[in-house]
Amino acid sequence: MKKVLIISNSSSGLYEFRNEIVMDLLKDFEVYITLPDADHYYEIFENEGCHMIHIPFQRRGMNPIKDYKLFRSYKALIKQVRPDVVCTYTIKPNVYGGLACTITHTPYICNVTGLGTAIENGGILSKVLITMYRVALNRARCVFFQNSHNRDFMQSHGIARNTAKMLPGSGVNLEGHSYKPYPDEADGIRILAVLRVMDDKGAREFLSAVEELGAPSGEPKVTFELAGNYEEETRDVYEPQISRLINEGKLNYLGFVDDMDSVYEKCHILVHPSYHEGLSNVCLEAAACGRPVLASDVPGCRETLNDELTGLLFEARNSEALICALKKILSYDSARREDMGKKGREYVEKNFSREIVIRMYRNIIEEITGGKDEI
Repeated sequence: MKKVLIISNSSSGLYEFRNEIVMDLLKDFEVYITLPDADHYYEIFENEGCHMIHIPFQRRGMNPIKDYKLFRSYKALIKQVRPDVVCTYTIKPNVYGGLACTITHTPYICNVTGLGTAIENGGILSKVLITMYRVALNRARCVFFQNSHNRDFMQSHGIARNTAKMLPGSGVNLEGHSYKPYPDEADGIRILAVLRVMDDKGAREFLSAVEELGAPSGEPKVTFELAGNYEEETRDVYEPQISRLINEGKLNYLGFVDDMDSVYEKCHILVHPSYHEGLSNVCLEAAACGRPVLASDVPGCRETLNDELTGLLFEARNSEALICALKKILSYDSARREDMGKKGREYVEKNFSREIVIRMYRNIIEEITGGKDEI
């Protein structure tokens, strides 16, 4: 049986957003997966029938010695497994996995899920990463992008000019994220943010909005909920503020949530103030559940909604713009917010079904490998 090797940087991300691809490939291919996490998702993949290889690495930051070891580990793994095709996701797997595939003459497919802070911020590190990407993606059979801005940026730097294809993000499992009836607002309006607590995800702007608009005893009663882990490098900055807002009754901090649909179901509005995304899974999932979405007007967020119809866009990195957008949607009546959520579900169904992503991966993999083995 032909072999597919998947290289990713997160077991939870791979399971939440790409497990349907894995399950589809398992029908006709041996699937090998390497991840830095050896957690319960790792065990789930193993139970599904995947061959699991644990290669730990630091997802954030660059360390030449450690990154070279990662590249060596990927190269040794590819030589050992001898896959017919390799699929990589996110920056380090794309770069070091791509280089390992190039050296071993192994066909590979890369997925640029986002440019990342280091590239977006410019400077010397950005130039280094762009150069590494140019080399690593040079021989990729296909480079998937999740928004046209990222594709155009990379192509302007000589990357993937002839191999780029567009994906509708990771797509949404429309059955897994089914439409949820809009909650009654008699007990107040719950506004949800799902983000890692860090600057680039808009944590500062979100908490500013909570400070001003969180009114557990006001009219209308507005409470905010935040789901997502702290980033250790900014925990000292945000944890005291979040603790105070919790004590004031303005914020409910949920931490990491495994079953996000149960949270989407209870909220009335999703807000996503991120500075940059590949394509926001959070916005797509909330819209699929029938919730109006407020998102920053940046590539990877703006594509997930129809402004004024299924949600509202606001200027990124701007607390006042976010607060104005929230005041605007709070000024609508309940029926209008409910209608925006219903239209959001229709928008996602039409444009972002995960079945589209599965078909695109299946087609390119079969093109590279010559299709599944005949029995």
